[in-house]
Amino acid sequence: MLQWKKNRKILLAITGGISAYKTPEIVRAMIRSGWELEIVLTEEAERFVSPMVLSTLAGKRIWKQADYLSDESGWRIPHIALAEWPDAVMVIPASAESISRAARGEAGTLIGGILLATRAPVLFFPAMNVNMYEHPATIQNIKTLSSLGYHLIEPHTGYLACGYEGKGRLPETDAVIHEVWRTLCPDRDLEGKRVLVTAGPTWEFLDPVRFLSNPSSGKMGYQMARTAWYRKGSVTLVHGPVENRCTHGIVTVPVVSALEMYHEVIRRTEENDLIVKAAAVGDFRSSEIAPQKIKRTEDNVLNLSLVQNPDIALEVGKKKREDQILVGFAAESRDLVENARKKLARKNMNYIILNDISAGEGSGFQSDDNKVTVISRTGDMVSLSGTKEEVAYRIWDIILSPKERPGIFE
Repeated sequence: MLQWKKNRKILLAITGGISAYKTPEIVRAMIRSGWELEIVLTEEAERFVSPMVLSTLAGKRIWKQADYLSDESGWRIPHIALAEWPDAVMVIPASAESISRAARGEAGTLIGGILLATRAPVLFFPAMNVNMYEHPATIQNIKTLSSLGYHLIEPHTGYLACGYEGKGRLPETDAVIHEVWRTLCPDRDLEGKRVLVTAGPTWEFLDPVRFLSNPSSGKMGYQMARTAWYRKGSVTLVHGPVENRCTHGIVTVPVVSALEMYHEVIRRTEENDLIVKAAAVGDFRSSEIAPQKIKRTEDNVLNLSLVQNPDIALEVGKKKREDQILVGFAAESRDLVENARKKLARKNMNYIILNDISAGEGSGFQSDDNKVTVISRTGDMVSLSGTKEEVAYRIWDIILSPKERPGIFE
């Protein structure tokens, strides 16, 4: 886990909306993320979700409106103690009523008092009927909250509990967690930057049922995209056929073949500031795709005619402006550094990330961990290891501010 993700304290404020029924699953995900929690419920929220369920999942008492000015708990001044405690505050689901109260700065509720007293970042997750969400009063209240420095997370579009379909759904649990991580991320050095990342394998079909490919899982490319988004980048991920992951906040462009990836990347090259070629693109494709399934032959031999696919990184390198950064990945099994340096120079890259595919467990395809060597255009090298998320984040450190981070190339 990234160092800045460890030992985080989160206050979860649950308000009275039907989406509150999803909060037990969100609490479980928060616990899995290693967060320490305090949970506050409005009186309305208690009608949608059981305080006992939440208390059991969180392993501690739940704060209620009745604790605000009560004889038993009021002396603790909970709205101040709870406001000073967390690293972030989440209002989820943020009902139209709770958004209206917060925009007015009301302090008649425990949650209202906490929102006025806290100096931690506050994330509102609006969830309601689409007509309520799009009402001018709600729109104005959301603008007011944004102007006050609160983080408003757009709801998703889909089928709503009220029977309507439209914008108003609470984001999925993974998306909620990622939004909090993005808010807590200490680095904002990609803010205002557009980032293009490629990930995963390509499938080069021989016939309708068979293809040439490789074992790439797309995990490293995904983490390059996700950590760029944490750092406030505007991220597009062009990916081959890979297992579905939460891509909330990231523009995704699924492709199958190397030619498809080539066209999608080339047409986006000009508009992006940083391009990371982490995909394991097939170098070859069949010169002709059989229209029917290829059958076995009596001589047990099948001859294939293959042609080379376009070299995407090479073409991007030719088009690259001086102010653009191109990062490539090289999966090598021999003459590792020499081959990687040749690729870096030939393809006009700024950095190349060397993977030793013969290194065994703990790196490369399919693994959640990785061991890489980052090589710069000037020939400097640094080795990194850890989870793919940790390695990806460290790669961004090197790319974005090598001079400000002493020891990177020592």
